Amino acid sequence: MKVLIVGRGGREHAIAWKVAQSTLVSELFVAPGNEGMLLLNNTSNVPVHRVALDENNTEALLAFALEQHVDLTIVGPEAALMNGIADEFQKAGLRIFAPTKAAARIEGSKQFAKELMEKYHIPTAKYRTFEDYDDAKAYLDEVGAPIVIKYDGLAAGKGVVVAMTVEEADAALKDMLLDNHFGKGKVVMEECLQGPEFSLLTLVNGEQVIPLAIAQDHKRAYDGDKGPNTGGMGAYSPVPVIPQEQVEWAVEHIMKTAAKAMVAEDCPFCGVLYGGLMLTKEGPKVIEFNARFGDPETEVVLPKMKNDLVEVIMDLMDHKETKAEFYSDAFLGVVLAAKGYPGSYDKGIEIRNLEAVKQTVFHMGTMQKEGQWLSNGGRVLFVVGKGATLREAREDAYSGVRAIDAPGLFYREDIGWQAI
Repeated sequence: MKVLIVGRGGREHAIAWKVAQSTLVSELFVAPGNEGMLLLNNTSNVPVHRVALDENNTEALLAFALEQHVDLTIVGPEAALMNGIADEFQKAGLRIFAPTKAAARIEGSKQFAKELMEKYHIPTAKYRTFEDYDDAKAYLDEVGAPIVIKYDGLAAGKGVVVAMTVEEADAALKDMLLDNHFGKGKVVMEECLQGPEFSLLTLVNGEQVIPLAIAQDHKRAYDGDKGPNTGGMGAYSPVPVIPQEQVEWAVEHIMKTAAKAMVAEDCPFCGVLYGGLMLTKEGPKVIEFNARFGDPETEVVLPKMKNDLVEVIMDLMDHKETKAEFYSDAFLGVVLAAKGYPGSYDKGIEIRNLEAVKQTVFHMGTMQKEGQWLSNGGRVLFVVGKGATLREAREDAYSGVRAIDAPGLFYREDIGWQAI
């Protein structure tokens, strides 16, 4: 069968890496992909092709999928989902593992997600929604800090501020409601939950939910969880601080309840439903839902997955009984990012010695020029270590990171440190 993966980053490289291992797949297309993904042709029997189509050009992607008789499409980026790519592919009779535009609102609108959780008694933080700065500021003065400010829309993983002071919260409100940093919209103001976070990715079709291994990512840019929020600077799986019984509770009472709620709301979910969760004193609560594979969690969860991802997805879409199986090994990954990220940064930074890295490397933002690897984004590379324990996986990952010669890139030194 032919598979098309839509997207260009490390998440899509990890999906392509896993899909290329499937015995069901004869040909793999990535649109637009990145040059690092073509390295899969050196290790896989499945030919991998880049397609020069933007992930937001639904019309062109649909035409390509029809022309090539693509059997399955998997979508990475959230913007493509909110553009309605799944709706258009389904209308054309193509199989796509991605939620419709209506279902993708669980990520695309924080307000929709919070109202859904409130209606169906899914545990989450208390909240209020505002579109007027003065009203939001009055509420802030009433409740104080710490408080979480979220932009009600897509913001590439950056529209969330955990404000520890009223001044910090007020600056976020001005940024989102007065300066319209992410576009004109609303904000959701939430109580600040306390406890360890974990990411629970599930493969969903209607009310059928297949949980994947949990992971934990590091959002802050610098060591010690300092600096601005990013798209994620590293991740690991398993997460020892989260007991298995709490994971099972979250699958039953959060993820399955959410899937059933979407069916009841006449917008059934098909694709990857991501739960960003926190284990509070009252039990697991939802910080956020996403409507696609998380990044960078995908880059450690899929290497941990033992069985064939494509087979599981096809069985799920055919409503057959299936489950995901996982290795006992630990996996830990570290992001190398351009200095200045998540603020302004340079592109075209030279990356040397990449061929000497023995660990799995997923390309997040790279390009090649005259045979030389260069940076082409904020987050550039993701190096994955493996071991019998998280300590071993961490040592393995950092040995790979340190083999790379790229002075213009930086990385956190403490990914997974507290977990070992």
